[in-house]
Amino acid sequence: MVFRPKRRRMTPIGALVVSAAFLLSACGGGSDSSATSSNAPAGSASAASGIKLINPGKLTTCTNLPYEPFQFKQGDKTVGFDVDIVDLAAKKLGVTQEIVDIDFAVIKSGAALNAGKCDVAAAGMTITPERQKNLLFSDAYFDATQALLAKKGTGAKSLEDVKAKGLKLGAQASTTGLDYVKGKGLDPTEFADSPKELLGLQSGQADVIVQDLPVVLTWLKKPEIADKFELIASLDTGEQYGVGMKLGNDALAKVINEEIAKAKSDGTYEQIFVKWFGKKPGELGS
Repeated sequence: MVFRPKRRRMTPIGALVVSAAFLLSACGGGSDSSATSSNAPAGSASAASGIKLINPGKLTTCTNLPYEPFQFKQGDKTVGFDVDIVDLAAKKLGVTQEIVDIDFAVIKSGAALNAGKCDVAAAGMTITPERQKNLLFSDAYFDATQALLAKKGTGAKSLEDVKAKGLKLGAQASTTGLDYVKGKGLDPTEFADSPKELLGLQSGQADVIVQDLPVVLTWLKKPEIADKFELIASLDTGEQYGVGMKLGNDALAKVINEEIAKAKSDGTYEQIFVKWFGKKPGELGS
């Protein structure tokens, strides 16, 4: 708001008060930006862009935990690749990111966004024509590949081997990995989330499971997993992840797309990628 003084002479006391107010305002400019963002009303940066956020001063993200390294708990804080990607937009808007853990089926259907649970959904979510009927997706921010993780000694090297050998296959419910193997004529056991899927493999409910490659590689960093299980195949399904929003939320999509493009051009995206995957984009499966 622009201060417009009335056309009358200001008294010395009034001038002193105004001067003090401007001095305090100037001093406030040196404060910590993160503290300022956390207290910023939703109308500050967002209203200027035509963006209305569901919670004042916050960009609320729906996700499904854990899905390491995309989003998972580290102490009492949620961290991960997806978290850092959404943070780019949150910082641009001058707000902080708040994460809501919710069932993936409710996320991919658009129900969580339509119910006002969140502004965006970032959950390692593949862009598909079916999902685009219910969600507005950002530009792709990750090229995804599926993988097969099996107990050692199966002798399988492909989905065809899994089928030919009669091995028990597992998949996470409501995922493109599940859809992919079903499309290849397999009928996997479905698990509610990725931890339950891994537990199913460990307990013998499945001999092989299909899951996103980065998740499988993260599991295999743990000695207790690597000792008993192995990556037997990568499945190049041509998938890409996007940030989901409510249909019609074009203003927010514009900001997210601009920040993804900027990060890819100035090297920030590569830094985030290496931070969480240990390799540069394009090198993950090598």
